[in-house]
Amino acid sequence: MKEIVGVRFKSVGKIYYFSPGEIKARVGDHAIVETVRGVECGEVVIANREIEDDQLTSPLKPIIRLATEHDMKTVEKNKQREKDAFRICEEKIAFRKLSMKLVDVECTFDNNKLLFYFTAENRVDFRELVKDLAAVFRTRIELRQIGVRDEAKILGGLGICGREFCCKGYMGDFQPVSIKMAKEQGLSLNPTKISGTCGRLMCCLKNEQNAYEALLKITPKIGAIVVTPDGDRGKVEDVNLITGKLRVKTDKSEVPVTLDRSEVKLLKDVEIKVNREELKALRELEDQ
Repeated sequence: MKEIVGVRFKSVGKIYYFSPGEIKARVGDHAIVETVRGVECGEVVIANREIEDDQLTSPLKPIIRLATEHDMKTVEKNKQREKDAFRICEEKIAFRKLSMKLVDVECTFDNNKLLFYFTAENRVDFRELVKDLAAVFRTRIELRQIGVRDEAKILGGLGICGREFCCKGYMGDFQPVSIKMAKEQGLSLNPTKISGTCGRLMCCLKNEQNAYEALLKITPKIGAIVVTPDGDRGKVEDVNLITGKLRVKTDKSEVPVTLDRSEVKLLKDVEIKVNREELKALRELEDQ
């Protein structure tokens, strides 16, 4: 068992474990820690706790100290520095006529590094831009190209449901989302219907997938062969997974009958598949 403290550096971001040593941290405290990016200040979201050794993927780094009032003033100064750096970087990008969009700027607690996050359709030669920024800020400069999902998570906004983006509101890490999920959930494979503001598949498809997988196990799919309560053999033409209602076309009737999934006996089910044409047309929606 190892004693850990969980620290998060963004309001909705990944939680990193650190060794508390003799420090007793409470949820809501701020801690000064050393990361791969340098010395940073993060919020304690998991107080001192013991976990199994196999839950750790790398050796724990120690917490340097709990943040003092002076440290928190430094954090506020860094936030202002980030705003200034954002403005100056945009001016330099315009001057260099680079095809890139600046999304965010982060400054490490010790002012040892400035990180600039940007999006671009193609690869960008930003070597001269780095020199310009280094001459202004006299510190290490790092530019990182991010994808549209990461951009949406940073900037935030409202989804088509009227709620805050899932990635901005509560998701620490992106979960893989596939075209097959949309098809299994009975959604129209129209890109405008299943993609979010970022232009990629909606994250909420993943949230609901477990429920749909459970329903698919007990519900005949479209094309399945079933036996009705009257003993007639029929083919399922339409399915509502949520209500459990099926429309079944029997051999003895031209008009499909509506039945509950509990009323029919399954003879032969089918597998939901995404054909090549659908996959090719919508492949870019799955890209990160």
